[in-house]
Amino acid sequence: MKKLINLLVFCVLVLMCSHQITAQTASVTIEQDPRIGDLMDLKTQLQKDNKLTDGYTIQLYYGNLNKANSTLNDYNNKYNSWPASIEYETPNYKVWVGNFYSRLDADRALMEVHKNFPSAFVLKPGKNKKED
Repeated sequence: MKKLINLLVFCVLVLMCSHQITAQTASVTIEQDPRIGDLMDLKTQLQKDNKLTDGYTIQLYYGNLNKANSTLNDYNNKYNSWPASIEYETPNYKVWVGNFYSRLDADRALMEVHKNFPSAFVLKPGKNKKED
């Protein structure tokens, strides 16, 4: 029992004296290239445009520029839920809609878009083929 009391007293003394113990202090200086902010902005924009992901998009049209522009205008007049753009692939233009991270989201949007664009389909950019 005496050993237990001595141990307890020793622990209390150590705890009381520990406020005087100090650790080493250090400072860190980070030097980074000033262009990192610009690169982060560029990456954010590319992610918004679905250029860095393996996401899905809906293709409304593939053909000449005049018809692509009219398809894009027609889409923009009917929908504002998903962004649309014209992409160029020699020698034709594509009208793509949306930046979907999952096939399920793309299919839900396709059901809505099919009402006015029955030939629309879901694709994965960079795959060069229609998704099944």
